[in-house]
Amino acid sequence: GKIIMAISILLWFLASFPKVDPKAVDVNPIRYSYVGRIGHAIEPVIRPLGFDWKIGIGLLTSFAAREVMVSTMATIYNVEDSGDYTVNLREAMQQDINEKTGKPAYTPLVALALMVFYVFAAQCMATFAIVRQETNSWKWPLFMVAYMTALAYFSAMLVYQGGLLLGFS
Repeated sequence: GKIIMAISILLWFLASFPKVDPKAVDVNPIRYSYVGRIGHAIEPVIRPLGFDWKIGIGLLTSFAAREVMVSTMATIYNVEDSGDYTVNLREAMQQDINEKTGKPAYTPLVALALMVFYVFAAQCMATFAIVRQETNSWKWPLFMVAYMTALAYFSAMLVYQGGLLLGFS
């Protein structure tokens, strides 16, 4: 709980600053925030998996703990919607539209690719710390991160791209 709370606060800050006058830009100001810039920078790498910049930020923050993915998405959607009420994450994701295609941003195929990614990804800092402590070396934790992230990436890409070839979207 402490880790999720700390990351949520940090993420809120990164998603809220620097402040941009919403009238001066033609899109949502979160795109100009620190988190928006980071997300858009990594989006070309994760786009073959069907993931957008929001999921990309969730992937980065979830290295602390997988559960952080949900709070990351909730934080992004609640900062993105500048209203005075809390956005329901499920509804926000169902209504999110891909700007380039005009189709829903999150489909069952994207969800399946994301689940496959998390099946193989080694995303837990506590696990890395224990492996480091037990092996008394950085070699195995770094190997574990590289190998399992590559496995997760290519497995999710195979699922997503294969699903597109089979006509799923």
